[in-house]
Amino acid sequence: MLIKSGKSCTFEGESAKTMKKLIIASTSTVHGGKYLDYLLPTLAQHFKACDEILFIPYARPGGISHDDYTAKVREVFSAIDKSVKGLHEFQNPVEAIRKAQGIFTGGGNTFLLVKQLYDNEVMTVLAEVLNHGTPYLGTSAGSNITGISMQTTNDMPIVYPPSFATLGVIPFNLNPHYLDPDANSTHMGETRETRITEFHAFNTTPVLGLREGSWLEVNNHTIVLKGPLTARLFLPNKEAEELASETDLTFLGTL
Repeated sequence: MLIKSGKSCTFEGESAKTMKKLIIASTSTVHGGKYLDYLLPTLAQHFKACDEILFIPYARPGGISHDDYTAKVREVFSAIDKSVKGLHEFQNPVEAIRKAQGIFTGGGNTFLLVKQLYDNEVMTVLAEVLNHGTPYLGTSAGSNITGISMQTTNDMPIVYPPSFATLGVIPFNLNPHYLDPDANSTHMGETRETRITEFHAFNTTPVLGLREGSWLEVNNHTIVLKGPLTARLFLPNKEAEELASETDLTFLGTL
């Protein structure tokens, strides 16, 4: 079943003063493309009021250093005339987040990212500034943390975070890099759908399988699926459903 639209609403428990401006992307790099190139036109508009972006490099893909990861991001954002500073460059990360014009959290390992956000005592303040309008971009792990919890990540538990609870700035969980079963494959192991079904054996949080090349745009209380692909919605005890691009997903806040 292909859902074409949903009812707009305020998420349960949210203040009417909440003012979000988020781009939540499945991936930073689409196959055959360069880092963030498919999103750059959208990012130029998203961050148009920002001269400087605060980058959170904690997820460290492949063990890359904070400095090298930030340098990679700095080079890309220079194409849209934005400067970039890494959160690790500040003595007071909480104050840096409070003062940021715009924020980007990159991909890598979600367990490491969440542990570092808690260890540096910035998880709560990051949620606060996002709820009050600081423009945000998340990719992969940086998108995982926008949900209720990190429990639907694909990553290995290489470190032990103090909690699986994350920002909760969207009222559901994500599975970025969502992959469909390959009918021609001889692999007989678990599919992403199987793993999400296992999650729903113990949890009721909706899960959105976000395919590479797709993203969510969150403006105030509205969440819209963007990009050329459909996404896959998983709810407990129900068949998974395909969602068309441009679907309004705000209704998930009422489930």
